[in-house]
Amino acid sequence: MDERNQICITSVCAAVCQLMGFAAPAEADDTNPAVMRKAEKIFAGRRAERILLYNPDAIALWLYQKYTDRFIPVIENSNVAMPMLSVMPSVTPVCFASMYTGLQPQKHGIQAYVKPVLRVETLFDAAIKAGKKPVIISTRGDSITEIFKERNMTYIECDTPDECNEKTEEILKQDLYDIVVCYNANFDSTMHRWGPEAEESLAQIDHNARAYHHLSSLADEVWKDKDHVCAFLPDHGCHEIDGNLGSHGLDMREDMNIIHFWSLVGKIG
Repeated sequence: MDERNQICITSVCAAVCQLMGFAAPAEADDTNPAVMRKAEKIFAGRRAERILLYNPDAIALWLYQKYTDRFIPVIENSNVAMPMLSVMPSVTPVCFASMYTGLQPQKHGIQAYVKPVLRVETLFDAAIKAGKKPVIISTRGDSITEIFKERNMTYIECDTPDECNEKTEEILKQDLYDIVVCYNANFDSTMHRWGPEAEESLAQIDHNARAYHHLSSLADEVWKDKDHVCAFLPDHGCHEIDGNLGSHGLDMREDMNIIHFWSLVGKIG
């Protein structure tokens, strides 16, 4: 049976907006109920003041199920784990457009591997309208920056995923932004070349898990006097194809089923 997860990545947009206490885009999908239930308990009616959104590309639910031990650094820094459903076609610009607009591809308009600037309202537009300062940190030319450009916000483009993580660490220490988005493409690029279960690819899952653990731990320290949220949010999954290569983009559970981790932390004192 080709079982699909219930809650779609379109719920992320409204979840972030509701966690921070500002209005989501008018047509955005409903929020994630499990995350909001946890927020009620942790924040007791208060709103998150800071959010770190870490986006590793192409990490599938089946990889978490088969190689759970590699995700221990992520699990350690999480208090909600949610099986999630991606969107079709399950390719990067389509998925991040849905994640951060709350819309299905037919509504936001990106329905293939193209990178036009989105003209619909996004999480970032809603945040700016509410007086929040967002920043996106990604490798140069990648979808997550290109499709959200032309907003009154900060975009930082780096040469490598490691540089993205180093810059994110710097940004967190400066504490100048309310919403910090960090994108890592290392697993996606490696699995396309070697296959999802090659040692080279599995090593990149380890790399992502350690990176998230480090950045979320740093956020916990820097933001200890603030209610805050950290999240590990892949965009889509992946599968093996002929020649031991990896791919994605199909309407199949390996590509569509992913897992999101959230850490909701109340301020100390």
